[in-house]
Amino acid sequence: MRTTYPGYAGFMSDEVTALRAAAYQVPTDQPESDGTLEWSSTVLVVVEADAGGRAGLGYTYAHQSVVPLVTSMLADVVTGRDADDVRRTWHAMVRAIRNLGTTGLAAMAVSAVDNALWDLKARLHEMSLVDLLGPAHESVPAYGSGGFTSYDDNALAAQLGGWVEQGIPRVKLKIGRRPGDDRHRLEVARKAVGDGTALYADANGAYGVSQAVEWSHVLRGEFGVEWFEEPVSSDDLAGLRAVRERRPGGLDVTAGEYLPNPWSARAMLDAHAVDCLQLDVTRCLGITGFLDAAAVAAAYQIDVSAHCAPQQSMHACAAVTMLRHLEWFHDHTRIESMLFDGAVEPSDGGLLRPRRDAAGNGLSLRRSDAERFRVA
Repeated sequence: MRTTYPGYAGFMSDEVTALRAAAYQVPTDQPESDGTLEWSSTVLVVVEADAGGRAGLGYTYAHQSVVPLVTSMLADVVTGRDADDVRRTWHAMVRAIRNLGTTGLAAMAVSAVDNALWDLKARLHEMSLVDLLGPAHESVPAYGSGGFTSYDDNALAAQLGGWVEQGIPRVKLKIGRRPGDDRHRLEVARKAVGDGTALYADANGAYGVSQAVEWSHVLRGEFGVEWFEEPVSSDDLAGLRAVRERRPGGLDVTAGEYLPNPWSARAMLDAHAVDCLQLDVTRCLGITGFLDAAAVAAAYQIDVSAHCAPQQSMHACAAVTMLRHLEWFHDHTRIESMLFDGAVEPSDGGLLRPRRDAAGNGLSLRRSDAERFRVA
């Protein structure tokens, strides 16, 4: 059904007619672990929203239990609404999940739907998603991310060194699972990437405050690390601030990838917990929540770094004024290149350029390839 707007001659808006979701569990190419978790597969939840003969595509990385939440509760909220009025629909979804909490799986479900609705709007207007959102940047810097604690020396060096050969000037490895091994792993990493590459480290909340402070001096003083991610749990805002206040100069303390909404981002910024705020478009209530949280960060004069899901995230990143970079995470880049047509690669010094030659995010699901991984 199309709605005609009085006073806007010739302007008609399409209503959302259906919301679909499916989950695909993709095994990792080898066992993976970080400072606090081990895993052997990743679940991609894809949402499609229909209107005006077009389908918008969005996704999150979550558990397959997100699927019935999308196809029941959120479908009831979204179906019949104006496909152009994405922000109003976002508010309606956030209100609808009040009793579930605007966190966790509910926030991931809203994220996937919101991402699909922005893509749908762009496709209906025959615009690229980046142009619809209003780019502040022509390209988005990427950093290579993996370096799992489960890797042996050869795998670690090959992965990090491979990104440098690709032209990516920033790479990150995981630390904290076996602190006694980490000096050696950092030596391997630094040798593989050379002194001219920015080296980052991610503890995934493996340390307490005192241990994190000690490691901050090792990381910076012995290996020239510039980025220390989640030295303590991202829920420990006081602990993050304590590490930040006692770390050496030249080392940024960062966190935020698990923030589920813009108001939790404000709490992290109010606590002066980070030097750079990480945000995830698949977790923080979608593109709408991501841009709202980025605006809060700008008010604090804090840069934003986007966490993962690069093929979807780069469009939102380009609209962020105070953007640092986007995480080119091994698991997600592998899955997205396997299951989506239209995926792009970094070029020209690790820069991602959102597609402007196709409507929406430029992605389409390879259904036949994805079907063997389907779990919901």
